[in-house]
Amino acid sequence: MITSEQCRAARALLNWTQADLAERVSISPVSIRAFEKGGEMRGSNRKLIRLTLEQAGITFIAENGGGAGVRLANPKNMK
Repeated sequence: MITSEQCRAARALLNWTQADLAERVSISPVSIRAFEKGGEMRGSNRKLIRLTLEQAGITFIAENGGGAGVRLANPKNMK
């Protein structure tokens, strides 16, 4: 499941605002803002956010002792 920190980092890598993500996921920017501040979000919406970010080129890195993270899947091919 995506964390609020991963969401913020992924948006930064894509140069997306909260409004950009909200539009792509079809949920309110207020919900994105609240989630990124540590608020709760339905699992289905978190899954949708993750899928949207993955389709945009984000790879999620599992917590492996160093903490969960994100990276661009193939930065050379990103616009």
